[in-house]
Amino acid sequence: MDWRHNAVCADEGDPELFFPIGNTGPALLQIKEAKAVCRRCPVMEQCLQWALESGEDTGVRGGLSEDERRAMKRRAARNRARNSKTGAGAAA
Repeated sequence: MDWRHNAVCADEGDPELFFPIGNTGPALLQIKEAKAVCRRCPVMEQCLQWALESGEDTGVRGGLSEDERRAMKRRAARNRARNSKTGAGAAA
C-alpha cells in the first residue's frame, strides 16, 4: 500500500490549507495549521522524503513549509560541496 493512503491530510476538509499563498501575514497562520495536521500524521517522514526527492516545491509537505524545504536543500548542497572539497583535499 502506498504511504499516501495513510496520510492524515487526505481526510482534511480543505486541501487548500496546505497551499498558503505567500509566507507572511495570514499565510503564517495557515502554515501553522497545516503543520499541526502534519504532526498528527503517521507518514510525515515519508511525505517529507518524497517532497525532497521529487523536487516538490509547493505547499506544506512532511511538516515543513516551502521555505523550510528550500533551506534544507541549500544546507544539504553546502554540506555536499564542503565534503567533496575535504575529500578531494585528503585524496591529493
